[in-house]
Amino acid sequence: MPEEPCQCPDCQRFYREHDRLIRENSSLRQQQELNWASLQSFRTLAGRVLEELQKQYGDAEPPAPEGARAAGSPSPDSGRGVAASAAGAEADAMQQAMADLENINAHLFSIEVLMERIFDVRVPEEVEQKFREVAGELAPDPLNADRLRLNRLLHQTPDLPDRG
Repeated sequence: MPEEPCQCPDCQRFYREHDRLIRENSSLRQQQELNWASLQSFRTLAGRVLEELQKQYGDAEPPAPEGARAAGSPSPDSGRGVAASAAGAEADAMQQAMADLENINAHLFSIEVLMERIFDVRVPEEVEQKFREVAGELAPDPLNADRLRLNRLLHQTPDLPDRG
């Protein structure tokens, strides 16, 4: 028995977007171009954000932990010690985020190398037509009268695009 698809708002939004991308890009060539553009935009944005964060936080050293002060030296201001500790935690979180973005960019570069091989594939028009045919079966028009009627019969909300 097949598992029922998740009905949470995030999954429903994903299903709608998934189906829309199939409907609007129903050929192999369109899927190749869509994925290439998506990958490139992700790399561009993630790379630029990383550059900006490195400019802003890259040279900043996190404050020394409060325990690193000489043993027995009194804290000049306990409030500042707490603030320094919070600032240190924030700086550590930012450094971790930048390291994560560097990893994302490295993974995206690896995906780009693999995508170049996919992008080189060309198929005859008959195969492109089969792509369009299967796309219509996988992601039928959500506003199709038969689908709307079926949705009403099944007491489901039609898979309408978001309006806001």
